[in-house]
Amino acid sequence: MNGHAFTLCGATLVARPTGALWWPLHRLLCVSDLHLGKSERMARRGGGLLPPYETRDTLDRLARDITALDPAVVVCLGDSFDDLAAAAQVEAEALPPLNRMMAGRRWIWIEGNHDPGPVAMGGEHHSAFRLDGVTFRHIAQVAVAPDEAEISGHYHPKHRISGPARPCFLIDGCRTVMPAYGTYTGGLSAQAAPLADLFGKGGIAVLTGGTRALAVPLRPGRGGVRRQAGWR
Repeated sequence: MNGHAFTLCGATLVARPTGALWWPLHRLLCVSDLHLGKSERMARRGGGLLPPYETRDTLDRLARDITALDPAVVVCLGDSFDDLAAAAQVEAEALPPLNRMMAGRRWIWIEGNHDPGPVAMGGEHHSAFRLDGVTFRHIAQVAVAPDEAEISGHYHPKHRISGPARPCFLIDGCRTVMPAYGTYTGGLSAQAAPLADLFGKGGIAVLTGGTRALAVPLRPGRGGVRRQAGWR
């Protein structure tokens, strides 16, 4: 297995090198911060002009994860669209592949700060979603209930051990912050506030983007981090 398996308040999950999260018990696949339509939104608001291919690329990668795992449930953890106008603008491009991926499975859209309302693409729309003591929401809460595990996105965490920083999962015993899945997404250093304030000394980062998911301490000791074979 090229993913990193971990336990979150009793739930066994897998952080995949693609940036998706897999919960085998429920055949649940979770992705965060797709930001579909970002190039259109930037052009509409007078920002930089980006090649308008990120929607297709993001959905192609999501389709490969779905083909590999055949999930029964897919959770999109907020900011699936760069804004609600972008959702309308990319509908013609995004709807056919989304319909194919959504067919025969439960599809849950979580409300994000970029897309704070339902989109006309089917599925369910929730501000948060809870399953077996695990709550999926877009933005991490500073404090969670003692019996609650939390999975969130929003911050696009990145971490580095050498070379460029890579998108990463941030994980401790009760909380996971997911990397952004979208093609045109930046990132916030895992060492920066508020991310650094959410995780204690036992937190780990799971770097994505290579052939394997690589788990490293968020605050390594003096010996540093040893590169794992197969990582690139």
